[in-house]
Amino acid sequence: MTTELLLDHLTRQLRMPTLAKQYRSLAREAEDHNLSYEDYLLALLEAEAQSREENQRQRRLKQARFPVSKTLDTYDFSLMPSLNRNHFLTLAKGEFVRKKENVIFLGNSGTGKSHLAIGLGIEMIQNGFKTKFITASELVEELLMAYEEQKLSALEKRWLKFDVVIVDELGYVPFSKTGAELLFQFFSGRYERASLILTTNLEFSEWTSLFGDEKMTAALLDRLTHRCHIHLLNGESYRFRQSMERKENVGQE
Repeated sequence: MTTELLLDHLTRQLRMPTLAKQYRSLAREAEDHNLSYEDYLLALLEAEAQSREENQRQRRLKQARFPVSKTLDTYDFSLMPSLNRNHFLTLAKGEFVRKKENVIFLGNSGTGKSHLAIGLGIEMIQNGFKTKFITASELVEELLMAYEEQKLSALEKRWLKFDVVIVDELGYVPFSKTGAELLFQFFSGRYERASLILTTNLEFSEWTSLFGDEKMTAALLDRLTHRCHIHLLNGESYRFRQSMERKENVGQE
């Protein structure tokens, strides 16, 4: 077996596809620049490592199941003066996840809560954290199904594998008493164990109407807000303003 055939066989066996693709071109480059064997080996391993890291990011991104791709860079902070852009740049570094802290976005419909939550979630993926997106109604439905099938414990363990869970649109759809209790249990189970990012159109004082029990709601808020970054998004709809600006621009053309 020739050297090249043997290298192709070994790289497949060791599952190093990038190294298999690039060792010839990097060998020529090393020869042209008179690089040492060590520098050539380093270049090969760096290429393989970078490829694996990018593949892992893509897998985490797919696993997160974001409904749309939104980044913090595309959010117009000038339309929401109550938000501190620098604070979001700090959050994007992921320290709140390492500290098992939460992030809550409260505000009117259309103010960009989901945009910011997804943008922050994508940043967490870039930082190597396992992230999952789900709406509150979808989560409650999943919890109810697991409860009926007596698989709730296994489901909660699967969710705890995620460093960050983004629960979107809390308060938009009412829950049954059992659904509310299961959601309470889900949120409580992540307390000081993993991070949550929540978006809601309800002020904290209105959460009792969602969970139905005043004491349970107070206990939940106590846990959620204990170590939490709370952002209020009030004012005119972010989406409505963008829509009007697009219409004005079209009218000027």
